[in-house]
Amino acid sequence: MPELTHGRRMLVLAICCMSLLIVSLDNTVLNVALPSLQRELDASTSGLQWTIDAYTLVLASLLMLAGSTADRIGRRRVFMAGLVVFTLGSLLCSLAPDLNWLVVFRMVQAVGGSMLNPVAMSIITNTFTNPRERARAIGVWGAVVGLSMAAGPLVGGLLVDSVGWRSIFWVNLPVGLAALLLTWRFVPESRALRARRPDPVGQVLVIALFGSLTYAIIEAPHGTWRSTAPFAALALIALLALLRYEPRRPSPLIDLRFFRSAPFSGATVIAVSAFAALGGFLFLSTLYLQNVRGLSALEAGLWMLPMAVPTFLCAPLSGRLVGSRGPRLPLLFAGGAMTVSGLLFALFEAETSNATLIVGYVLFGVGFGLVNAPITNTAVSGMPTDQAGVASAVASTSRQLGQTLGVAVLGAVLAAGVGASSYADTFVTASRPGWWILAACGAVVLVLGALTTGPWARGTAERAAARLTAEERPRAGVGG
Repeated sequence: MPELTHGRRMLVLAICCMSLLIVSLDNTVLNVALPSLQRELDASTSGLQWTIDAYTLVLASLLMLAGSTADRIGRRRVFMAGLVVFTLGSLLCSLAPDLNWLVVFRMVQAVGGSMLNPVAMSIITNTFTNPRERARAIGVWGAVVGLSMAAGPLVGGLLVDSVGWRSIFWVNLPVGLAALLLTWRFVPESRALRARRPDPVGQVLVIALFGSLTYAIIEAPHGTWRSTAPFAALALIALLALLRYEPRRPSPLIDLRFFRSAPFSGATVIAVSAFAALGGFLFLSTLYLQNVRGLSALEAGLWMLPMAVPTFLCAPLSGRLVGSRGPRLPLLFAGGAMTVSGLLFALFEAETSNATLIVGYVLFGVGFGLVNAPITNTAVSGMPTDQAGVASAVASTSRQLGQTLGVAVLGAVLAAGVGASSYADTFVTASRPGWWILAACGAVVLVLGALTTGPWARGTAERAAARLTAEERPRAGVGG
């Protein structure tokens, strides 16, 4: 990629953030619309889970493929293709005649979305080569997530209450088209110096692993052990096959050598934990506010602001902290805040009091706002520049997998606790195990934030990068 002026770099960052905005906004807005969907389409709890997880599941399954493909054939080309498919998928979602078709069209959306975030992050990584500038750019990137969380509940609530749930997908159409035109005009093309060959076997194994695991979790409360056990077994077999097959590939879909770096491994697990907490938090909060408290979609969106606004404010602060002092401090604060938030709900039933509900929301928003920038920065730091797409795709995959598992696990816990009763009668008691899981996710962020950001961890990252570079030299001509 040619050296760009400061103004052009800022424009590229803005264009990439537009793609993140529509992908992130889509999930936030849809969460607010879940009760409306439940009523209009007669959806069960598992049906609501699938409207969220069909999207995040496909994203998680295809992100690494999209990242490596973009490194090989051109990042701008893949990015523009993603904008086209995502925008088309959004239009189809707004026309879905029933829940099954909505789930299918959400998967179409996700195919496009898989070409956006990891590729955009790769474009940013190659545009901002100075480590401090890159950390600040990633902080802006994280702030867009906060912006989507702040705007999503309000925009979604207003649209659902005034027009209907279908209108929430219309927001993506003008933004997607504008981002497409701006990308064509202003974003330069770039490729990896050493392209990676396709890995169809690895891709099939990833889809089998993520899909079967998610299905087993979501359907467990509604089926029998005999109906879900085969899917759990398939997930285990796919995982073992991946661990055996991928290291034998010269250009694997998942480069397990990255995990020799403790910071990279820690960032991956932290991403899964933090985004599992986010997915579960949004799912439980939306259903509680509308189905238990009886609030409208817009009123529920306003109640979510104490969580969304701190996320928006803390994300750029986290980026600056990472750039000046490293990832440890924001990770420790993030893990601590998310843990305390989960404990407020698990131990003190925070949702039953307005004051404690707001405190719990604020704490979670602060924690989640601080966690995103160190995840991204750690995932791409120390990796060869021409592998930025693969490294950032692993981080993005971890986020989407975490959100998928959060909705699947906490939704299953809630469904098992509620049973045939009404939400209003049993929600607080039924959701308590879910809040304990959220607190545990925060504790994972806290502990790994401390363990994987010290001198020992940095040493493993340096050794992993040196070894990776040395091992790549004999393979330099393999994927050309």
